Amino acid sequence: MRATLRWAHSDLRAHRGEALFIVLATAGIVASLLLATALFGYATNPWQRVFTQSHGAHVWLHTARSAETGRLAALDGVESVTDAYLVESATVVSRGTRATVELRGTPSLPAVGRPLLTAGHWLDAGEPDGVVLESRLATALLAEPGDTLTLPGTGRALSVVGIADSAEPRYGPGEQPGLVWAQPSAVREPGGRVVGLRLADPDDTDYAVQRTVTVLGAGVVGEVSTWQQARAEAQSDNRLLGQVLGLFGLGALIAAGLAVHGAIGTRIRGHLRDISVLKAIGFTPAQVVRIFLLQHVAYAVLGAVAAVALTEGLGARIPGRLGDAVGVWQGLPGHTVTMGAVPVGAVLFIGAVTGLAAWRAGRVPPVPVPHPAAVPGGGLPGVARRALGLRLPPALVLGWHRAFTRRPRTFATVGRLALPLLLIVVAMSAWTTIDRFHNRPEELGLPAALTVRPDSTLNDGGTRELLDREPGVAAVYPGVEVAALVPGQTATIALRGLGTREAPYPFALAEGRRADGPDEAVAGQGLLDLLDVRVGDWVRMTVGDQPQILHIVGRSIEPENAGRVISTSLDTLHENDPNLSPTFYQLRLDPGTDPRHVATALSAAAHGHLDVHPVTNPADGLSSMRAVIVGLTCVLALIGLIELLSAIGGTIREGERDLLALKAIGLSPRQITAITVTATGCTALASAAAATALALPLSNWLINAQGHSSGIGAGIARTPSPLLLLLFVASAALGAAALSALPATRASHRRLADTLSAVA
Repeated sequence: MRATLRWAHSDLRAHRGEALFIVLATAGIVASLLLATALFGYATNPWQRVFTQSHGAHVWLHTARSAETGRLAALDGVESVTDAYLVESATVVSRGTRATVELRGTPSLPAVGRPLLTAGHWLDAGEPDGVVLESRLATALLAEPGDTLTLPGTGRALSVVGIADSAEPRYGPGEQPGLVWAQPSAVREPGGRVVGLRLADPDDTDYAVQRTVTVLGAGVVGEVSTWQQARAEAQSDNRLLGQVLGLFGLGALIAAGLAVHGAIGTRIRGHLRDISVLKAIGFTPAQVVRIFLLQHVAYAVLGAVAAVALTEGLGARIPGRLGDAVGVWQGLPGHTVTMGAVPVGAVLFIGAVTGLAAWRAGRVPPVPVPHPAAVPGGGLPGVARRALGLRLPPALVLGWHRAFTRRPRTFATVGRLALPLLLIVVAMSAWTTIDRFHNRPEELGLPAALTVRPDSTLNDGGTRELLDREPGVAAVYPGVEVAALVPGQTATIALRGLGTREAPYPFALAEGRRADGPDEAVAGQGLLDLLDVRVGDWVRMTVGDQPQILHIVGRSIEPENAGRVISTSLDTLHENDPNLSPTFYQLRLDPGTDPRHVATALSAAAHGHLDVHPVTNPADGLSSMRAVIVGLTCVLALIGLIELLSAIGGTIREGERDLLALKAIGLSPRQITAITVTATGCTALASAAAATALALPLSNWLINAQGHSSGIGAGIARTPSPLLLLLFVASAALGAAALSALPATRASHRRLADTLSAVA
């Protein structure tokens, strides 16, 4: 054991930098895996906790006031039914912020779908104008108990008495109205009722919705929302971030294992004589294997322990969503088990890869085998000889020859170095896609910058006049959105009329064509998947008691409502319902126009009769992913550096036997250094080129697959510019060459006696 420790200590002193990189890379990998686990737990558990504690409803139905909701309790599989609450759509203002809300007349605290108070108190009959806000709506309005909400154009005011969590779909500006619980007397102009169903078996949700619509009648059912939709919406951003961290963490773990394998293999080839001496003095093969295994497992354990300590101690202090996720995750039951299982799994993987490489050290014979006088296939090929005949620099030709002489070993080195570089290019593609959402939203289904909703005092003509007068507005697209029952009556989708045939809305199409003709429409990927249809099919849906049949002629990139949207022109919907009028307007602004300035000007010009807010960009919720990508790129760069140092060491050791011959033919130390630098640069260049070629289609597939699963649809992936990719490949090659310059220079200036000793 003493000899083992002395060997390990001597090897650590000789390779301190490499050991440090292994520790840092392991710490980064384990930390990324722990953060991914925290995000998955954070994505699932908060909503699930609220749903369980509130005894949440699995289905919420918005119906007409005439609906006989009392019949729903007798349906098979329905465990309980809420009261049929009166609801009213309204716009409220708090501290200059406007929001569209649903006032729900709730005479008492519900037993099913019970709001969980986080501040204030529940409604009191002694405060007829008191309301309780859903927590996300309260955050958007900057409201807290004691504040006053005004309803523009009505002269009414509501007093906030409480804030509560709910498992129903959360407030989203322009997408989902916020939920406000109020006394029934505060709901003065009810537009319908809402009723919730709690099911005995949540897996039967689709069947329960179908039976419910059949019993009530499709004509009285306006909108259906289910617990699956609410859960998916609550989890979407956090789950995506967790998937990114988990994917890159696992990829980095594999790359680190391969890098450690390559480093040990290179070290074994450089210490064959020392290993033979160890065996000659009595070391068994198992003891030799143990030296390498324990040494690298110790590095992995040190890195894993550091990652656990940092995540546990500082994880909750990370700004933004990651810190919140770690804070919540630390309070979950499985937190302690995961904190032990993830680092142990990573250490075991690195240990297994290390054992495979160290096993080769145990097979080294006690008597060194003489090196062959010439390496098979090591003679100069015809291409190299012709290149020398053309008076190309000998260092360039011989460096290329040295890099690619031993093909199996060269391909292994190129492959190991290419893996972290491949993951870096995938990360660059993800960054580029997020940037494209921010900088070119019109290419990804967001051509408009503002959404305007007038109140009941403004008609279509008056609204258009206000919008047309505003400088900076390039185009105005009137629109209307209604809930439609899908065939089979198992769910509702968003049927949207946008633009007119004379001024069509500029949808971002991933396939097919624009909806130019009568009854033509484009649909999001989420709707195509829900209905199991394709571009070219006809679909039938029901709006109230009116059927609507549309021909899907294109697939649009649809970032709203999980892609469950079918869009046509306002003229098409008007033909089916002549009384239909626009309920909102999408504004496309001139380039360089500030949306906030236009929104403020429109609100002032309309004297509070317009609700103006920016169009929600999905990339706004992915801002924290930029920091994640930067951190993962640093971890991958460390892994690539480990492999590169191993490759440089192997190239220098293999070139020691050629050193005397190169000096004998008249090459100077500078030229000999250039040979090693060129060999290293060629290896890095081949790895970077291979990584880029493989990463581009892989990143497109991964990003588009994520877009497809989220309902946005494929076609959102964007790759880095050719100039950036060229710069990346050149930087990898030049950086590798620069890194090898110093050790190559030292090797080329070695004394004659040292060179003869290395060759012997």
